[in-house]
Amino acid sequence: MFRETILSIFEDIWPMLFICLVIIVSLRIVYLIKNKIKFIFYKEMIMLGFIIYVMALFRVVTFQDVSWSSSNFIPFEEMFRYEFGTKLFYKNVVGNMLMFVPYGFFIAYFLKTKKPWLVLLLTTLVSITIEITQLLIGRVFDVDDIILNIVGGLLGYVLYYLFVKIKSKIGLLQKQYIYNIIMVLILVLIFLYLQGVFYV
Repeated sequence: MFRETILSIFEDIWPMLFICLVIIVSLRIVYLIKNKIKFIFYKEMIMLGFIIYVMALFRVVTFQDVSWSSSNFIPFEEMFRYEFGTKLFYKNVVGNMLMFVPYGFFIAYFLKTKKPWLVLLLTTLVSITIEITQLLIGRVFDVDDIILNIVGGLLGYVLYYLFVKIKSKIGLLQKQYIYNIIMVLILVLIFLYLQGVFYV
């Protein structure tokens, strides 16, 4: 189910994604060369990953789905409607959390912050903006989505914080080439997963 969701998202956004990536990558390469900045593969891939993530997020939150539900302004009302373990539970509860885990991680990574309140603030701001936008384009506002997005953002922050702790204790993780190798492995695994070689 997760793989099919990802593939359907990229099926919709690939033209926009392709054009934007050509523009962004070409500008970035010229910038690095012009300013004589060293190319560090894993860092460039993380920045590129963030751009792809934002574009995919835009598609998910603005796509006009068929829904007869109405706006919800009462906390926890909607999320407790779904029976644990059902498809709707994974889509609406787990999905809304997982959707913002990368955002929390990216915020912590780019800002190098150890302050959870900053991740909380930025995640809340983006989530509220998304819900208001959905309301304005004919979808629904759901306060539970905001709560779940915030939880996801904070989980992303926790993952980053754990990574920093592990990095400080393992000397090998101080080497840039290790991160380049890890990034290549991650990209290969993502490719194989999307090709259906294995499922999660």
